[in-house]
Amino acid sequence: MYPEPGQQGALARAFGCARVVFNDAVRARRDAHAAGERYPTSAVLSKTLITQAKARPERAWLAEVSQVVLQQALREADAAYANFFASLKGERAGARVGEPRFRSRRDARQAVRFTANARWKITEGGRLLLPKIGAIKVKWSRELPVRPSSVTVIKDAAGRYFASFVIDTDPETDRERWDEPEPDAVIGIDLGLTHFAALSDGTKIDSPRFLRRAEKKLKKAQKDLARKRKGSKNREKARVKVAQAHAKVADARREFHHQLSTKLIRENQAVAVEDLAVKGLARTKMAKSVHDAGWSQFVTMLAYKAERYGRMFVKIDRFEPTSQVCSACGHRDGPKPLDVREWTCSACGTFHDRDVNAAQNVKQAAGLAVTACGARVRPGLVPAQREETGSHGIPTGTCAAQQHSTP
Repeated sequence: MYPEPGQQGALARAFGCARVVFNDAVRARRDAHAAGERYPTSAVLSKTLITQAKARPERAWLAEVSQVVLQQALREADAAYANFFASLKGERAGARVGEPRFRSRRDARQAVRFTANARWKITEGGRLLLPKIGAIKVKWSRELPVRPSSVTVIKDAAGRYFASFVIDTDPETDRERWDEPEPDAVIGIDLGLTHFAALSDGTKIDSPRFLRRAEKKLKKAQKDLARKRKGSKNREKARVKVAQAHAKVADARREFHHQLSTKLIRENQAVAVEDLAVKGLARTKMAKSVHDAGWSQFVTMLAYKAERYGRMFVKIDRFEPTSQVCSACGHRDGPKPLDVREWTCSACGTFHDRDVNAAQNVKQAAGLAVTACGARVRPGLVPAQREETGSHGIPTGTCAAQQHSTP
């Protein structure tokens, strides 16, 4: 979005008013908790923090923005507390969520949401008309397939404005957008740093290393920022330049992840990856390279695209010894230092590329094979080694598609 100076001021007022209402709601609930009282309901907060607050001189400026923006700020506070309590009770999956904090005008992201009852619309000229803000020029990334139910206006740390729309989609229509891949198209992925990914078919995808390539420019921008006096206009200009440099790196990395994940999901019936301990690796000397690769973001994209387009997505256990086992005969040759990129199996004599072999083991450990009708079946058992007394089966993985009942 490219708002004019007056529209930027109106958006700044909307951001500020929404932030104040959100903070007032958090403060009201903290005060109630400290006093041992029940949390005030949303209806009570709406009456006291919006309707009655507008009548007071110190909060009269709340009337300068759309009522919907203020109501949405209260709903966001409700959602934040709901997530917090669900996390405390163990009802919410993922990392633990802390108590909602106060928002700051210095936060890297400012956002307001307009729902349908705000009567916003897209003009015939392609502009976004928002209440009490005006018609804003928009550069559209794609055509909206249906009428959106809401729009969120976002300002990032680099001073850029974006409009994000919520629309209802039809899963069947989404799946018809792409041609159905071959029934036996299954791929295993081994993520790494030397190469971003090695695939079980032998393909290797180089790591773009966006952050490493931009380090010189980032270093100069951050040095200029450190030399500016705090609170000065020049320091704010230097801060924006640093944010823009980081945004450029993040955008390039996100685009790379989107293109690669879309290609893999489009061409395969099933995709298998290893469940990496990214948080642990990010505390090692490889931290900068791990963050630069962005494995978590890439795996998240694979998961939601697989669900959306009717593919199977499988995560295998992170403790599976994919780099120690021969993918040809199943013999375990033991751990190998990271500088060993190629090795020969001592049992069957097969020569392996370390990363490609790991990707093939990821595929096998996932236990996936897709029949012509699209049903999942277990592959055959790996033959036991002569020195072993019994055979070892194929360990199972965690299938996101099973959790979401994807056909």
